Amino acid sequence: MANLDINNTFKRTSNTYRLVVMNDDTYDEVVAFRLSRRSVYLGVSISFILLVGLTIGLIAFTPLKYYIPGYGTKESRTSLQLLKIRTDSLERTIQYKDQYLQSLKKVLSEGNLQSLDTTSLIVPDQNLNTD
Repeated sequence: MANLDINNTFKRTSNTYRLVVMNDDTYDEVVAFRLSRRSVYLGVSISFILLVGLTIGLIAFTPLKYYIPGYGTKESRTSLQLLKIRTDSLERTIQYKDQYLQSLKKVLSEGNLQSLDTTSLIVPDQNLNTD
């Protein structure tokens, strides 16, 4: 593995380069820039930070935040919770009524009332004296 010279690396970041934009037909210089690796890195970093900051600011301080999935107002979240509670209770009520109807259909469909258990129960005497 090659050893990197720290001083040489920092010197290379400060070396200047020239970027020239030329007209292809006339070969005239349209614009020329003096750049270094450090200035390019700094420019890209600042533009990235500004772009991210602008995007966050745009979403946080404008109504665009309401278009983000899962984000809403406190009132909408409260009403959603209330609707969820009501829906759960209605589903439970429907389930109870279905069970009742199934039991009623079962009793009515048998039709044979003589097959019911009609054995008499023997109830023990409650006045037992164990003296």
